[in-house]
Amino acid sequence: MAERTAEELAKKQREISIAEFFEKNRHLLGFDNPRKALLMAVKEAVDNSLDACEEARILPEVNIEILKLDEKRYRMVVEDNGPGIVRKQIPKIFAKLLYGSKFHKLSATRGQQGIGISAAVLYGQLTTGKPAIILSKTASGDTAHKFKLKINTQTNNPDILEDTEEEWPGKEHGIRVEIEMEGEYLKGRQSVDEYLKETAIVNPHATLIYTNPEAEQIIFPRVVQQLPPEAKEIQPHPYGVELGMLIKMLENTEAKTLQQFLTTEFVRVGPGTAKEICANSALLPNTKPKEVSRELAENLYKGIQKTKIIAPPTDCISPIGEEQLEGGLRKEINAEFYCATTRPPEVYRGNPFIIEAAIAFGGEQDAESTVRILRFANRVPLLYQQGACAIINSITNTAWRNYGLQQSNGALPSGPCTIVVHMTSVWVPFTSESKEALAHYPEIIKEVKLALQECGRKLSMYVNKKRRIGDEAKKRSYIEKYIPHVADALREITAGTVQEQKQLEDNLYEILEQERGELEELSIDNPDYDPEFAKIGQEEEPADDGSFTEETKGMKESKDNKDKKEKKDMKDTKGKQTKLK
Repeated sequence: MAERTAEELAKKQREISIAEFFEKNRHLLGFDNPRKALLMAVKEAVDNSLDACEEARILPEVNIEILKLDEKRYRMVVEDNGPGIVRKQIPKIFAKLLYGSKFHKLSATRGQQGIGISAAVLYGQLTTGKPAIILSKTASGDTAHKFKLKINTQTNNPDILEDTEEEWPGKEHGIRVEIEMEGEYLKGRQSVDEYLKETAIVNPHATLIYTNPEAEQIIFPRVVQQLPPEAKEIQPHPYGVELGMLIKMLENTEAKTLQQFLTTEFVRVGPGTAKEICANSALLPNTKPKEVSRELAENLYKGIQKTKIIAPPTDCISPIGEEQLEGGLRKEINAEFYCATTRPPEVYRGNPFIIEAAIAFGGEQDAESTVRILRFANRVPLLYQQGACAIINSITNTAWRNYGLQQSNGALPSGPCTIVVHMTSVWVPFTSESKEALAHYPEIIKEVKLALQECGRKLSMYVNKKRRIGDEAKKRSYIEKYIPHVADALREITAGTVQEQKQLEDNLYEILEQERGELEELSIDNPDYDPEFAKIGQEEEPADDGSFTEETKGMKESKDNKDKKEKKDMKDTKGKQTKLK
């Protein structure tokens, strides 16, 4: 075989469009099978709608409809009440990969890469050959703009097949997206139904109206009437910038001096901190950024690491909050115990983040299977790649036996329980473009574990109290069972009448109720007392709380000793009376 020259091989080289790349590698975006593809398309459209409504400070109302056209073909329709999109931007947003407003913006948003909804359009185009239909109406327009779009994969530019205007009666503003695609609809843990249910849990301010392919309409109403706090955009933190990025920033800055560059291009760097960074870098504050060579930039990078800089602000992230997270969980999961916690802000690679966790225990949940785990990032459910996620790593490495759940070594816990973990950050470290799992940063794993332990302690208190109440109720039932026999025996000893026996029996029941009331009163003084526990078991048989602090434990021991002495005195008195008779 004849050898080929470099010139001959060079003729085969050509530029690859990002759209062309993902056309052949759509599995990297999560469109690797028909069932998951249908879910991903709904997910990207709903995420965009929620983001748009929150940015415009509008309470979201999103309609989702999936129509089954034939055995393997579906039409997805997603409509929102957001601000709409101006005509000029519609083709690029929906038919150009890596185009958006959030990639360069450091604030907590659902979409970050500008690749989601356009990837859904690309998948529909590949599997059906049909264009996406977009209808947009802004508050300032009387009519809606209607586009039919495809993606030119060779150039990664939109092909506009139709650009018209039409009336949209009853709609002030919003977006409607229609994509026809190959798909598969199944119910279960990794389904469109489950995604929307989980979305409703962490977005209690949104109303979702869902019509599935079986023509069943499911409404997830909002449970709070206020929007989450708006996440503000921040500059990058010096600790989160690598050397190559620092060199690029120095080349592109409009600052005249190094001190001005540090104070304007970074967050948490004031004039004093900038001078300290320059001193640690052996550079003058009035050095021109354009004159900083690669070697000097490396000195500046090392000087930043030597300087103590306070953590970035946290108004750029938007946690759900303990009350709202627990409220969303109560709305969608029927359990008997709920708790939630929000950790203080932390930082990884200069990016601020907050971890939130919640637990729903008991109720109608399966007690024999492993716990149900709900993972979220910036209020978006993560349904796939569970084993590769840092959240699962933290859950398996938490000692759940200490908190009342069964667990084998290195495995997920078992029991009637749902565990929720949510991460919010200006830049969520996903492991792939499909955004389904969090990277294993030590800071993130540590915070998730601490949040789980906080919830675990609350769960342990509940489980232990419930067990004590059950034991107390069981003992009380034994006493109630033998009260008639004790009364009968005392009647025989004292030669009393049947009426006296009945009175004695009533007195014993009264003493038992009085004892229960005193125990409940002691429990109310306990700072850990929960009035809900006092209700458990009362429908079948009365029971007291049975939990005590050290102070109330001493009071109970003192009372027990007093009761024993009184009973002994009564026994001695009755013995003397018998001898006299």
